[in-house]
Amino acid sequence: MKSRTIDLPSMESHGITEEHAEHASYPLADLDDKKEEPSRQDAFGDEEFAEVKYKVLKWWQCGLLMVAETISLGILSLPAAIAGLGIVPGIILLIGLGFVASYTGFIMGQFKWRHPHVSSIADAGEVLMGSFGRELFFTGHMLYLIFVMASHILTFTVAMNTITENGSCSLVFGIIGTILSFVLSLPRTMEKMTWLSLASFISILVAVLATMIALGIQNSAVTFSVTKTATLANAFISVCNIVFAYASHNTFFNMMAELEDPRQFPKALALLQSINISLYVVISLVIYRYAGDGVASPALGSTSPIASKVAYGLALPTIVIAGVIYGHVALKTVYIRIFAGTERMHKKDFVAVGSWVGMGLGFWVIGWIIASAIPVFNDLLSLMSALFASWFSFGIPAILWLHMNQGVWLSSARKIVLTGINFGIICIAVIVCGLGVYASGKAIHDSSASGSFSCATNA
Repeated sequence: MKSRTIDLPSMESHGITEEHAEHASYPLADLDDKKEEPSRQDAFGDEEFAEVKYKVLKWWQCGLLMVAETISLGILSLPAAIAGLGIVPGIILLIGLGFVASYTGFIMGQFKWRHPHVSSIADAGEVLMGSFGRELFFTGHMLYLIFVMASHILTFTVAMNTITENGSCSLVFGIIGTILSFVLSLPRTMEKMTWLSLASFISILVAVLATMIALGIQNSAVTFSVTKTATLANAFISVCNIVFAYASHNTFFNMMAELEDPRQFPKALALLQSINISLYVVISLVIYRYAGDGVASPALGSTSPIASKVAYGLALPTIVIAGVIYGHVALKTVYIRIFAGTERMHKKDFVAVGSWVGMGLGFWVIGWIIASAIPVFNDLLSLMSALFASWFSFGIPAILWLHMNQGVWLSSARKIVLTGINFGIICIAVIVCGLGVYASGKAIHDSSASGSFSCATNA
């Protein structure tokens, strides 16, 4: 099934030349010099008289959405990642991968400017490899989104078990989290999710600050390591958790598609990366310093029982809302594939709304099943990072750059350096994927945590 698109005149027919384009956010001079086919309109088309308008997102709203979905569960596993690697290697990886993620995010913005019809990572796959690439990327994209939805349901059950002292069956808490997430994901436009994303960011920021303050007050004698010798499996679980902290790139095309002006995406990306790299370094260092090698994952469980309850209570909005944003992207991806180019895309009739609601319910039920089947938070994050985030955040953007610059990889010293950097990023993705799957699979197999579909506590 392919989204229908409409051929539009190329930039030149509107009087926009490469000379003018060089002053835009994404200079065409950074791309290859080959002529492209005429631009194709995005999946939403002309919205002047539409009932539901999608392309109304401001750059700062896009930035808030990206911050909310990125700085959520990932940040809760970072202190444990630092504990697994040691302070020095952990911080080097945290900052280094943050800069790489910034670069690969910028590449995705360039690709969207070059191919305006791209509204998801699946469309990018079609540009690279035709219909096979579209289906391959679509499958990986959907699997990853559903796994992230599952991880948020799982974290919700951990939070509720902690707050209520195992006051009910974990399966019941999971069902409650699933219903709540389903209801909040019903709005059909990103713009409607903006204020939820702001609440999510405030929630996780206050929760981790409360955790740091509680740990500082406790001032317990703990041991921590500047460097550490670790097994290959344990080390790569930590690496995968750092990768997961930057793993929202697969949603970037979906968000750019709803921007009023996709060329404003670099501003949203700068907002995201400046906030998350700074917060990740400070929060992971402080919590690990005061919690020590025994730091919990999620990190909110590292304090006293009362402080953990408070922290989890403060974090509940982000635990739910960040998952809701991923759920919304999953819904939108499938919805566009079905209805793009039809009147249903912009209608509020029974079929359009009923399809959206039905798909949402189905996705969240699948997420709940996965969360109940793999009740191990840290290892689930590692598995997702290895399988998906390694490629969506690092490998695929580098491949997109190589595609855009095909034929001019060695045309100048600057191109040679950039070509080497992008091949290096692909190597990072291959290593993280291969060794990460081994490490996380082994950890899930060896785990002594509560079994699948169990009422036992997972806190």
